[in-house]
Amino acid sequence: MRSRTRQAHDEVRPAINGTTCEADLLAAAAERSEAAVRELIRRNNPRLFRVARGLVSTDAEAEDVVQETYLAAFRSLDRFHGDATFSTWITRIAINNALMHQRRIRPEEEYDTVIESDNSSVLPFPGSLPEGAEAQLGRLQLRRILEELVNGLPPDLRLVFILSEAEGMTSNEIARDLELNPVTVKTRLFRARRWLRTDLERRVKGGFDAIFPFDGARCANMAERVVQELGKQGYF
Repeated sequence: MRSRTRQAHDEVRPAINGTTCEADLLAAAAERSEAAVRELIRRNNPRLFRVARGLVSTDAEAEDVVQETYLAAFRSLDRFHGDATFSTWITRIAINNALMHQRRIRPEEEYDTVIESDNSSVLPFPGSLPEGAEAQLGRLQLRRILEELVNGLPPDLRLVFILSEAEGMTSNEIARDLELNPVTVKTRLFRARRWLRTDLERRVKGGFDAIFPFDGARCANMAERVVQELGKQGYF
């Protein structure tokens, strides 16, 4: 009976697609619309994965954090009151989940301490990606180099660096989402850039927007996993 009621309600609800505004998606998700849940996941996957990847050490760990984040967010959607955007709200959940994940697997590490060597330096990234028949392969190799480089940063520096360079967020936006002082964000960005090696800077300008991608099949698979788990928990 419940399934028939929900099906009938879905038939009168406006169609969910890529142009549906966030407010309508949230309203539909609150009414247990699977299509709305999938669309919210699709829109937030890239940022949440990068946020998680900025704090954990592997893609697999980041995917686990993102899945846990979605499950927690949709189960507590009634607590979202619109004081911030949904992306900001769920980003904070992702950060908390990633930090808890790190504490579980590496309880001996300190995440508020950054140790720098005096010879670390970095400049704005000049140079460009190669063109030609092997450009795609070159970009893939470059992305791997950049990911290894960024992965070597301490977690607190890595997170703000990824949000700035990969997500294109301003220092004030990062400060808002991470609940930090903007001066702290700028300081961490400065220290992150100093940490990177000068000989790599000359070759990777414009490449950070390609690191830690989460789209295509991986994005669709995440939506499927979350929807299936929510279904098992009786969400739909």
